[in-house]
Amino acid sequence: MSITPSRLTGIRDIRLPDGGRHDLAFRGDGRIARVAPASGESRRDGEVDGRGLLAIPGIVNAHAHVDKSWWGLPWQSYGGEGGTDGRIRHERARRDELGIPSVSITRSVLAEFVRHGTTAIRTHVDVDLGLGLRGLEVVREALAEYGDGMRAELVAFPQDGVLRRPGVLELLAQAAREGLAEHVGGLDPAGIDRDPVGQLDALFAIAAEHGVGIDIHLHDPAELGAFQFDLILDRTEALGLTGRVNIAHGFAIAQVDPVRRRDLLQRMAALDVTLTTVAPLRLPQLPLHELDDAGVHFAFGTDGIRDLWSPYGTGDTLGIAWQYARSSSLVRDEDLARVVDIVTAAAGSFAGLPHHGIREGERADIVLVDAENVMDLLVRTPLRELVVGAGLVLFDASSAGR
Repeated sequence: MSITPSRLTGIRDIRLPDGGRHDLAFRGDGRIARVAPASGESRRDGEVDGRGLLAIPGIVNAHAHVDKSWWGLPWQSYGGEGGTDGRIRHERARRDELGIPSVSITRSVLAEFVRHGTTAIRTHVDVDLGLGLRGLEVVREALAEYGDGMRAELVAFPQDGVLRRPGVLELLAQAAREGLAEHVGGLDPAGIDRDPVGQLDALFAIAAEHGVGIDIHLHDPAELGAFQFDLILDRTEALGLTGRVNIAHGFAIAQVDPVRRRDLLQRMAALDVTLTTVAPLRLPQLPLHELDDAGVHFAFGTDGIRDLWSPYGTGDTLGIAWQYARSSSLVRDEDLARVVDIVTAAAGSFAGLPHHGIREGERADIVLVDAENVMDLLVRTPLRELVVGAGLVLFDASSAGR
């Protein structure tokens, strides 16, 4: 089933986080033309009634895998071996049987994201010798159904390893050269390829040559992971890739001693190397205040949802932010509000939106929720009542059923 989002000219009577009631008017290009005090006037054609609901910027899912889910298929029991390499083998053994990747499954995953308020994503898409670049093409086809409503950046992701699978580097370079991906990915340079210098040199060479970013999965823990942080930072500085490198997961940053962490964070901030987290329950969380004090940007993502790695996941990035806040024992209003900012406005750059907010001139990416304030929003994660991306209605709870 294809998607046909309808275009709005504005929303009457929304409530911004400062408590003020406002009307929003949209331009024909999907940007906000005006934010004005609520007039109380009747709605015009193309406008909807915001009913005084709280409005937040569209939620940003900065670490997704929309190509790998079995969402919409019959329940798949967990199987195979544990650990990163074990999950890779299990996925490779079963994905063809399940028809992964496919446009229909990716469409289902995107629909779950949207109904939970996501209007922008960065998604990793598997690139390997079995799939070639087909996954990137599948994901772009599914995204195209949203028109301008869903902002997305793709990472050509070598889930099965880089150097240990000859030919993968050439596929990553092709994806970058042909504009199929905005970033190239990597995976545990030490733990998977057993050659951190070799993997990172190869990936950074592709990024430097083709002008793409780098987004590396780094699960390796403690000092082994921190050593790879050093290697990544060295290459970012040497090749002038400031602002173009992200480390996903990066568990090590929360596991090393405070002095080592401080030094790494200061260097990351100077090179604008960012982090993304899925807030795993079994591991220490990224330290909010230390990252903020250092000036290191980070964002939340859902990782895979209902895939061959794990049956868990709902597609709700706000739920991941809740998990992060709860696991980090954050209870003060200013911290809860900061977490909401991280999952919305502050994360725009992770999906190619350097400015992301409810302001004149910005994309009309708006989510309406029945919440008292942003703190209440985070701790309750209520239904997203209306989701608008670039002025297009992507989800409306009143017509979708509850």
